[in-house]
Amino acid sequence: MSAQALQTAPVLAHRPALRFLTAGSVDDGKSTLIGRLLYDSRAILADQLDNLQARAARGAGAGAPQAAGGPDFDLSLLTDGLEAEREQGITIDVAYRYFATPARKFIIADAPGHEQYTRNMVTAAAGSDAAVVLVDITKLDLSRATNLLLPPADRLVELLPQTRRHTLLAQLLRVPSIVFAVNKLDALADPGPAFAAVAEALAAFAAKAGLTVAGTVPVSALRGDNVTVPLDVDWYRGPSLLQLLEQLPSTAELDTGAFSLPVQYVARQGSGTGEQPRVLWGRINQGALRVGDALQVFPSGERAVVAALRRAGEVVSQASAGQSAGVVLDRQLDISRGDWLATPDTLQPVRSFTATLAWLDTEAATPGRKYLVRHGNRWVQARLLRIVDRLDIHTLQPQPADQLAVNEIGDVVFELQQPLPLAPYADNRVGGALIVVDPASHRTSGALLVK
Repeated sequence: MSAQALQTAPVLAHRPALRFLTAGSVDDGKSTLIGRLLYDSRAILADQLDNLQARAARGAGAGAPQAAGGPDFDLSLLTDGLEAEREQGITIDVAYRYFATPARKFIIADAPGHEQYTRNMVTAAAGSDAAVVLVDITKLDLSRATNLLLPPADRLVELLPQTRRHTLLAQLLRVPSIVFAVNKLDALADPGPAFAAVAEALAAFAAKAGLTVAGTVPVSALRGDNVTVPLDVDWYRGPSLLQLLEQLPSTAELDTGAFSLPVQYVARQGSGTGEQPRVLWGRINQGALRVGDALQVFPSGERAVVAALRRAGEVVSQASAGQSAGVVLDRQLDISRGDWLATPDTLQPVRSFTATLAWLDTEAATPGRKYLVRHGNRWVQARLLRIVDRLDIHTLQPQPADQLAVNEIGDVVFELQQPLPLAPYADNRVGGALIVVDPASHRTSGALLVK
């Protein structure tokens, strides 16, 4: 194993792994940044490193610049694994990579920046603890910040639409920590004032959008500045990107409050003789469950008591959020995949609801159209009743709309063929989320977040 082998330093067991995604506009350097993190943290296997160096020697990686003193191959190739991605020089699908430092383990999702693949970014954000939104400083008009003839409010640097869109989507999907990484500082002769101007614009955007930013850091993914080692400059005294990521909190499973579990599988389990109890399997969404607890089944509303619990093939007395568990009830009830088990009187099945819709399909969302929606493990037919408004990503104000085009976000009202036990997405990331699917093409058309 070479010097670029997997990091072997011990990882602190008490720090859970951080799942984060990189987001932002196309060609902002997301794949290069992840490649830099992997390279500098020595998380590249020897055979993978040899293969990339061989490709670079044959000219396969000659299309991208390389930094002096850095690796002799295109860092973005560490994540852009599809042949189409390497041909076009863009990220299409979400690529997951893993690495560790002495302080923590990380799971990275490299999300596409192109508008056409926004749906893949939504997929990556849905299960992430943090989002690193890259901002390519070379694409921004910095002349506004130095134009003293303009009023102060007009001197703010104008951000790219995809930077705004990805940040708002991360906020809507309740990604706990959002970090702005201002990239490509190596392309500027005097990066200090430029970074300050962009940081001011990002702070103004965050304040207007009502989101809390975990940090704004300057980086050069190509050269490695402030990625793993802090910058030694007078205009920035903060942490490096990696140091900031090491300190971010992981999404804690909500093991307090009301219990809920979407049933994924119903099985008979026993010794083969006598009665074989029906075991209701699923992953506990929130809360904790103990033998003897009262439960209510949704949408039927039937009640029962927990007679036994199983987890990982063993009989247990309790299970908590984030764990997969098998529940045995004290009475036989008609329960199948897609039903929910919950603390009594905590869920209320509904037939119509208001939600925020992130539309991902090229065919616009229009009132009256019928769709399939998936909630937990159940599919239900639904109809889009009306569009309340559309969010203008530039002004962050709601606008009247009679349809939602691809990549637009708005508030809508849906009607269901069968009632579902929905919860506000702000309180429950599983019970308040639905996937919208076109019944004719079977394309994933949108993501619904219950309000």
